Amino acid sequence: MFLAMNRFKINPIFTQDFEKVWRERDTFLSEVPGFKNFSLLRGPECEDHVLYVSHSVWESKDAFIKWTESEAFRKAHRQSSAPKGTYLGHPALETFTAVLEE
Repeated sequence: MFLAMNRFKINPIFTQDFEKVWRERDTFLSEVPGFKNFSLLRGPECEDHVLYVSHSVWESKDAFIKWTESEAFRKAHRQSSAPKGTYLGHPALETFTAVLEE
């Protein structure tokens, strides 16, 4: 199992816009071999931002890498985005490989 997570720092006045973009977008993930599931998680509210994490689970690191090189990835990332000022910096990608599963 392989997990890919992007951390987003979102301007508090744009959280509804940010969530709407994710709710309404086409992910094209169902057509990608090795994809297991996806979640968008809302984290703590800090003084200047709200933390969000996009969390996807894959059968393997190879499946994730193939997705990032796929037409489905390009189509998903071509879609409209949240209003200017929503993102406070670039997302931070974190990846993890399972060492124990039960």
